[in-house]
Amino acid sequence: MALLEKLNLTEEWDKTFPKSAKVHHSKVTFHNRYGITLAADMYVPRDSSGKLPAIAVCGPFGAVKEQASGLYAQTLAERGFLTIAFDPSFTGESGGQPRYMASPDINTEDFQAAVDFLSLLDQADPEKIGIIGICGWGGMALNAAALDTRIKATVASTMYDMSRVNAKGYFDSEDSADARYAKRQAMNAQRLADYQNGSYALGGGVVDPLPEDAPFFVKDYYDYYKTQRGYHPRSLNSNGGWNVIGCMSFLNQPILQYSNEIRSAVLVIHGEKAHSCYFSRDAFAAMVKDNPYTANKELMIIPDAVHTDLYDGGGKNAIPFDKIEQFFRKNLK
Repeated sequence: MALLEKLNLTEEWDKTFPKSAKVHHSKVTFHNRYGITLAADMYVPRDSSGKLPAIAVCGPFGAVKEQASGLYAQTLAERGFLTIAFDPSFTGESGGQPRYMASPDINTEDFQAAVDFLSLLDQADPEKIGIIGICGWGGMALNAAALDTRIKATVASTMYDMSRVNAKGYFDSEDSADARYAKRQAMNAQRLADYQNGSYALGGGVVDPLPEDAPFFVKDYYDYYKTQRGYHPRSLNSNGGWNVIGCMSFLNQPILQYSNEIRSAVLVIHGEKAHSCYFSRDAFAAMVKDNPYTANKELMIIPDAVHTDLYDGGGKNAIPFDKIEQFFRKNLK
């Protein structure tokens, strides 16, 4: 496409995890059907030959490919898969204006664009493509799996349903017409302020300094995004966050409407002690309800793990990479 945006890609290694000598790393770009150019890190096993099974990874919501998604991608490349970890539209090194917006449609499309790229890549087998979505991108990954028949296997790790949390609040504590109306009023007032100012107000990333009375899940996010463990200068959650109105459309555009029509393989993984575990439990139940294709669906709960333990292992090897590898080897064939 002649109109592809020229991206400014960082050449040096600037990840939150060490570089592996077992894989070859390079920067690649591809475009989605809205013409937005996406940036990705590609990891290829060293000394590999022939067409490889391929996996696209994205997330968490508000993170960048230099954080958790890159760790997943590099680790699976060490295990023999060709992988890409990409920044979604409007964030990180990817294109799209204005910055720091999110969309249930465009962000599902980002996964499909990654499948386009992998399907036409000489080193990848177009019949053996999988995806991994982490946190809010776990929900997007399931949404993409319901739409894209080229995806043979999907992993949703420590997933959020971004439509549900925006429309109903955490733990569905704001699930009322009045609460949603108040949100809509506030968002629409912010739209006018942004329009008048000619810029978009940021909602703020993870709170810093951390209040003493912060809920555990806020402390959990702080421990990852605001410390040496996971901080990255391009990460929204590590810095100024999304635009205040950045996630507005999630209020009335639910995802996962047809998740129980997914025929391909799905592995849903979540930490037992994660504040967000109810998203995975409920999404999995909805996915298998009245679905004739349940033999290849699995919910895996990791004992004692909290939400961000599945970002980087949490110092206790909480990410079940052996299981993930086994799942993809079984279903990408």
